[in-house]
Amino acid sequence: MASFGRLAGRAVAGAVVLALSPVLGLAALAGTAMVGSRPQVFAVTGLAVFASVFFLGLLLCVPRPAAGWGRWTRAVVLLGVEAAVVWQVSAATLRPPAVPAAPAKVAGQREWRLETGSRLAYVRVSPRRVTRPEPVVFLHGGPGVGDLAGDSAFLGKLAADGFRVYVYDQLGAGRSGRLADPRGYGLTRDVADLEAVRLAIGAERLNLVARDYGAQLAAAYLAQHPARVARAVLYSPAGLTGLPPGRAGDHPRSSAILLGPGPIPDPRTLAVSTLLRVDPVAAHAFAGDPELATHLNLLRHRTPLPCPPSGGKTAGPGTAGPGTAGPGTAGPGTGGSGVAGPGMVGPGAVRLGETGMPGVALAGLRADGFGAVDFGPGVAGSGREGDGVAGLGWMAAESGALPRSGEDVAAVVAEAGAASPRSGGDAVVPAPEADAASAGYGGYVALAGRAVPASVRRGLGAVEAPVLIVKGPCDAQSWAEAVDYRSALPDARFAYAAGDDGFSGRGAAYLGLLRAFLTDRTVDTYEAEDPPPDYRGPA
Repeated sequence: MASFGRLAGRAVAGAVVLALSPVLGLAALAGTAMVGSRPQVFAVTGLAVFASVFFLGLLLCVPRPAAGWGRWTRAVVLLGVEAAVVWQVSAATLRPPAVPAAPAKVAGQREWRLETGSRLAYVRVSPRRVTRPEPVVFLHGGPGVGDLAGDSAFLGKLAADGFRVYVYDQLGAGRSGRLADPRGYGLTRDVADLEAVRLAIGAERLNLVARDYGAQLAAAYLAQHPARVARAVLYSPAGLTGLPPGRAGDHPRSSAILLGPGPIPDPRTLAVSTLLRVDPVAAHAFAGDPELATHLNLLRHRTPLPCPPSGGKTAGPGTAGPGTAGPGTAGPGTGGSGVAGPGMVGPGAVRLGETGMPGVALAGLRADGFGAVDFGPGVAGSGREGDGVAGLGWMAAESGALPRSGEDVAAVVAEAGAASPRSGGDAVVPAPEADAASAGYGGYVALAGRAVPASVRRGLGAVEAPVLIVKGPCDAQSWAEAVDYRSALPDARFAYAAGDDGFSGRGAAYLGLLRAFLTDRTVDTYEAEDPPPDYRGPA
């Protein structure tokens, strides 16, 4: 009986040591990375510690036989198991996954090389005759989620009103440059880039059009350069609190280590998650932006849609295209009777940096806020912000001419009323297959903490430029955050884009509001504090 107890205790101790082997290996990897070692050094160190501890666990689990042949058999078996496991883990850790090629240029794409050191890709859409002196500059969301082609196609319609329109990928996103040190990303750098953009295009003042995180950037720019903004339009604005450094923010989130695509944790993604906790520079050296964008894309597919399409129940993963769902089921979720809703594509597609209902967050908060990302309820799909899943072969686009190739684009744009052939204004059309990175997602820029300093809110109190805040029936950010912007800005108006039954912020109702406000025409405002009955987004 005593012998059995010793064997059981030894087996339990061995199992504990085996379970600790990956933990200690990751700890050794992180510790070596913190002292400034190269990726090859800290990766091999972590694997060596893992292999040593794992072998010790095997020795504890299998007692030493008394017979000589038994000892030899034990040694051969243990060494074989050790070699097989260490080989598999080492190969998975050291071999980077296949990453997509750099995205192809879009029609009309150019590049700014700014005084800040940033290299930003942009598209300019110009009217046949410029009649409005202040150009329109679009600030996309995310952070790190750009759609140069789709956004320039939609916002290029403003050229019909005499505006020059500039759509650009922010630093770290889409086709723009990346930083070797990802700690350089953040709101401060984005504001400096935007001011450098104004100087580069030679504009005295700008008309800013922003979406979700872009609204935080617009607010920070307004607070710092109030005289440089003629008007601003904030669609589905992300909150003025942002993502504070060192804590998870004011919205409910769930934290999860990025484990990989299968039921068994993937060693390389575990290593990346560990490095993000201790040293983003080491993480970037070990796994670059394209690889991280691929990893982050795995989590996007696991987050549900924020709200059901109008006229039906929740449309589960796989709902696609226009038309009626009819009674019965639409994908894994119930479609209910009625309209399945246009533009509902892809399983569990979300947008980076959203807040509101609980999402999935990549663990890795540091004191400076780097390493945390919230995948909240904003439906964007893999590769587009707020619309279809470009990464899975779909994109959303409004009707109207795409910019043509060439140094400049003479806008041939549709009128606002002809934005979409479908109810709700979000047409979905096939697009060439692309991965998350080529469709506009950034890598490490998506993980940078986006704390909004208290000075921004104080600065907004002195802003004289008129601001229009727009909410759609089902967009990503909460209603309360939009109301917060209205209270912080002295000359802010609130409008509701009723009838835009999509997630893209490219509906016909929104386009009408946008054109009316920028051209100083009457805008139907929404005065109530609470959302209307047909609002289905986060409260």
